[in-house]
Amino acid sequence: MTLREQINDDIKTAMKEKNSALRDALRLLSSAMKQIEVDERKELTDEDVIKIIQKQVKQRNDAMAQYRDAGREDLYEKEASEAAIFETYLPKQLTDEELENALRSLISEIGATSIKDIGRIMGAASKALGAQADGKRINECAKKILA
Repeated sequence: MTLREQINDDIKTAMKEKNSALRDALRLLSSAMKQIEVDERKELTDEDVIKIIQKQVKQRNDAMAQYRDAGREDLYEKEASEAAIFETYLPKQLTDEELENALRSLISEIGATSIKDIGRIMGAASKALGAQADGKRINECAKKILA
């Protein structure tokens, strides 16, 4: 079963169970996937779906920061619950230690020695670890290692 099919099945289950929060969050995700399919005229693979989910989680995290700064706890909670639902469909995220170890081996493979090589590291790391860590975490960890 593809990730897309799993999400659609979970929407149906949420509807049967009258779980409106889960249903609405998954519908937002399904809508984002359909939009990409229509815009780019292609069938989505699991990798494409993971990228869409990561983008949605990032948007929710950005909105959460803005809502917290504005003192809107109600909206913050809504965004946080949606982000938590979306994250259940992502592969297991690397811990900081696992990420650092993976980046150290990647850096030695590439032969990077200074912060000037960050672009090459990010390109390779995004391909290798993209589903298991977001770009911001990868970048911060790589800079810490190279500094």
